[in-house]
Amino acid sequence: MKRKEYEAALEPLTLELVSMARWAKATGARIVVVFEGRDTAGKGGAITAVRDKLNPRQCRTVALSKPTEAESTQWYFQRYVPHLPSAGEIVLFDRSWYNRAGVERVMGYASAGEVDAFLAAAPMFEKLLVDDGILLFKYWLTTDQEQQEARLRERLDDPLKRWKLSPIDLAAREKYGAYTKAREAMIKATHTSHAPWTLVDFNDQRRGRLTLVSDLLCRIPDTHKAPDAIAFPELGKAPARETYKVLKPIADFPLD
Repeated sequence: MKRKEYEAALEPLTLELVSMARWAKATGARIVVVFEGRDTAGKGGAITAVRDKLNPRQCRTVALSKPTEAESTQWYFQRYVPHLPSAGEIVLFDRSWYNRAGVERVMGYASAGEVDAFLAAAPMFEKLLVDDGILLFKYWLTTDQEQQEARLRERLDDPLKRWKLSPIDLAAREKYGAYTKAREAMIKATHTSHAPWTLVDFNDQRRGRLTLVSDLLCRIPDTHKAPDAIAFPELGKAPARETYKVLKPIADFPLD
């Protein structure tokens, strides 16, 4: 999809997202959106499409690093709980508690017993969230191996994206099948009526973003909330002009 076509299609969805955020603030709704998928699937771009025009004080992204030594001894879900939304907030998880069923399982960071315990506990944990009134949405962004390889190569060749290429990403190239097997087991165990998974094709990332945002908006209750009227009276006199100095470049500025 061409950029101009994508931006034109995204604009009305963005307006709906802004209205949804007003609705959440007015009603005290708590919204959690989980973004999962393979490395390079497009989670960052999808999250940006959702939050770009929203108030960052209301809509925040949670992307946790690996657990600390202390966190590794806690109840597994414990470090995610403090990041759950308060009334009127929207939280976007760039990866989530499902790390245990994906990366940790495939890369051997969690034992088979720990993975089995997680798969049994996750539906119960999510039931507690939903029963308490949290609106929970779980998205898995799908990509073919050919697309993943092309995007990893792009990260390698682009100095502005090189930071995204981690040793785990490189190891994942050889474990495409293992990740597929882990994903299927995860979905089978955690696709529930109270917290279902939605798989979105992200081989074309722009189309994938539009599909995801449209689906999210359709699944949230009626969110139309007109902006509050703001009184903006004319000033009784001409606005004051601020005086300031213009900084000029210094000739022959020493670089050493």
